[in-house]
Order: sequence, then structure tokens, then C-alpha cells
Amino acid sequence: MNLQNTAGTSVNTLVASLWRNRQLIARMSKREVVGRYRGSILGLAWSFFNPVLMLAVYTFFFSVIFKARWSGLDGADKGSFATLVFVGMIVHGLFAECVNKAPTLIVNNVSYVKKVVFPLEILPWISLGSAMFHMAISLAVLVLARILLGGTLSWTIFFFPLVLLPLVLVTIGFSWFFAAVGVYLRDVVQTVGIFTTVLTFLSPVFYPISALPERYHFWFKLNPLTFIIEESRNVLIWNHAPDWTNLGLMVVAAGLIAWLGFWVFQKCREGFADVV
Repeated sequence: MNLQNTAGTSVNTLVASLWRNRQLIARMSKREVVGRYRGSILGLAWSFFNPVLMLAVYTFFFSVIFKARWSGLDGADKGSFATLVFVGMIVHGLFAECVNKAPTLIVNNVSYVKKVVFPLEILPWISLGSAMFHMAISLAVLVLARILLGGTLSWTIFFFPLVLLPLVLVTIGFSWFFAAVGVYLRDVVQTVGIFTTVLTFLSPVFYPISALPERYHFWFKLNPLTFIIEESRNVLIWNHAPDWTNLGLMVVAAGLIAWLGFWVFQKCREGFADVV
């Protein structure tokens, strides 16, 4: 029996697949991380130096060249401005890295489609696992920068995994969707790249949502990254607890996005072998 033709679309199927293949996902995520730096002299050390370099660039670019200001910060507090921007880039970076890869996940793994019985639905999880490793390194750099710059670290930092949950769900949902569509529409690769680039500026990465005119708030809040970035800053930088009510609603909405992406992927996978 061809297991790809009997793919379920229920939430139970989604969760069961994740649990059943958890060890395979972990191994392949590790292989993807190591493979990215294979052959380089510094190896995995690049995963640390890259965010350090980017944080230094943000500090210089926004505090020296643009002399940008952030509401609630002293104008001389250049380091804190950089860390606020860095938090936004960490959140957006995880989403963008996974979604940009998604359209080619199936077409770049033809052997999994045609030659072996393989749980194709875990490919986005593997990409997400790799991206989360690099996110963890960036968070370590952020914490280190806060300490060196004299900032305070509050117990609210432990709420960050809860704030991260809707980001994971939204990211995996979009990844499943674009992985499926990318098999049939190869132009999606270019379209997704434009989408994530535009989303950098339509999300509060370089500014707080409060800096926008009130009439734009509703539209920007339709972007799920807006809430996640703002709440990430609250728990990591401002030492505030999350907005529990809106976080709960966001988890529900993100869960729906994840399931819809999974549903599209499962419905489309029957034709993967014929197209690739």
C-alpha cells in the first residue's frame, strides 16, 4: 500500500506524526545544522559569530548613522535600541528562514518522494528544528549583550517559550502550505522571498507598534508576527509578563493556521510523485 495516498488530515494525525517521528526529526535537524557548516574552518562557531556580528551592525547602524530613538529609552542608550531591534530580527528570522526554504523542500528531496516510504510531512519540522537551533544561539547572544550592556534580566524571560509557541505554529503552518504549493507552482520560490522581505517592514522589527498612527494598528495586528515580536520584547527586554488573554487567543489562531497548512499539504501530497 502507498502510505502517501492514505494520508490523514486530522489534528490527531498531525500530532501522531510529530510524536512518532520525533527522533528522526531530531537526527535530521542535527544533520542539517552540521551540514550547513561542513567544510568551513570555524564550523559551528559561525552560528555564534553571525548573530554577534549582526548585533554589532545593528548597534552602529541604528544608533550612529540613523540616530534612531525608541519610546521609553534614554537617547544615549544605544545598546538597548540594538537589542530591541535584534529581538524583532530573531522572531522574523525564524519565520523567514523556514518559509523561504519551504517551496523547495519536496523538489529538493525527490528520493524521499519516489524511492522510499518516508513521512514527507516532517520535512518542514526538520527545517524548523535547524532554524530553532540558530535562534537559540541568537538568544544566548542577546542575553550576553544585555548583561555586558548593564541591562537587567528578569524572571519574565522564562515566559519566552510560551510566546514562542504561536510563532512555531504559524511558521510550520506556512511551511506546510508553501511546501505543497511549491511542488506545482515553481514561481512560489521567488514570491515567498518577496513576501518575507516585505514582511520585515510590515512587522514591528525596527519600530514599536506604538510608533504607528492609531488608524494603522488594526491592520498591522492582523500580521501574527506583530503580537509575537511585541510580546517577545515584553518578556525579554521590558521585564513584563505576557498579555495572557491575547496570547491564548493567538495560540488558538496559530494552531488553526498550522492545521490548515497541514491539511493543504496532506491533500496535495498524492500528486507529488507525478510532478517531481
